Amino acid sequence: MNKILITGGAGYIGSHTAVELVKAGLEPIILDDLSNSNEKVLDRLEEILGKKLTFYKGDCNDRSVLDQIGKDHKISGVIHFAAFKAVGESTEQPLKYYSNNLGSLLVLLDFMKENSISYLVFSSSCTVYGQPDVLPVTESTPRKDAESPYGNTKKICEDILVDYVKSKAGIRVIALRYFNPVGAHPSAKIGELPIGKPNNLVPFITQTAAGIREKLTVFGDDYDTPDGSCVRDFIHVMDLADAHVKAFTYLNDKPSDFYDVFNVGTGNGNTVLEVIHTFEKVNDLKLNYEIGPRRAGDVVKIWADTKKINSVLGWKPSKTLEDSMRDSWNWQKGL
Repeated sequence: MNKILITGGAGYIGSHTAVELVKAGLEPIILDDLSNSNEKVLDRLEEILGKKLTFYKGDCNDRSVLDQIGKDHKISGVIHFAAFKAVGESTEQPLKYYSNNLGSLLVLLDFMKENSISYLVFSSSCTVYGQPDVLPVTESTPRKDAESPYGNTKKICEDILVDYVKSKAGIRVIALRYFNPVGAHPSAKIGELPIGKPNNLVPFITQTAAGIREKLTVFGDDYDTPDGSCVRDFIHVMDLADAHVKAFTYLNDKPSDFYDVFNVGTGNGNTVLEVIHTFEKVNDLKLNYEIGPRRAGDVVKIWADTKKINSVLGWKPSKTLEDSMRDSWNWQKGL
């Protein structure tokens, strides 16, 4: 198990995972169409690692690109990040999301079958839980109707993988349900680099602090939470990257036709206002923010029960929210 194909490997989570794979003695083969990432990330990765990485520019839906990779390399397994992920855009352009997110998985699974690649770690999301009735959510918490087409694509992709494993396809799969990735590599050479308007809270925070945005809007302060703002489980991207390596290694001695799912979070919920105040405190800054109306489709509160990943994969987060806010700001300043 040496060469690992990372689809979407130049993106936020993919690039950090590439670093952790190399540290673990594995060789990432990066595939990315650069639609939501920047080629300069590859130069930064090489600075961090002190070595050149193998990169293919292409779309995961394009079978010819995958076939070329299969000809050039003996791929042992795949970590599949490549997907459109903007919740708001998915409600406006649902067909774009269904076509890309489901299509790329189907093309990839067919490629894996033809090339006898039997290990897959799939990038899923806590969006599959919707607004849960009981907190924290465990892996057995019922999945609810998704709040967006994006969330629904993750749910359907999980169903596809379960059915495919049941078909005796000879594949071993782990789906990782991420909570809210934040932070950046401690070198400040790679981090979250949204193209255009960010979809996540922390880039809005850092861009406001940097003067790129005039102000930050908090959507609602009248929810049933400690300070009225929404609650999320914010996981440092380096801890999330480490979870992928541990998941991949765990698959190594599993029987064929294996499927499991793990939450990846801290096990704690923080409000949006807590995140803002933590950013201000650790970086000694004041943010220009205002309270706006609630945003349609927002889950009020969600955080992970992490007992399963702690005990089965031996994974625990090592970074704090303070670390995440410090690293995020150092990354933004470096830009």
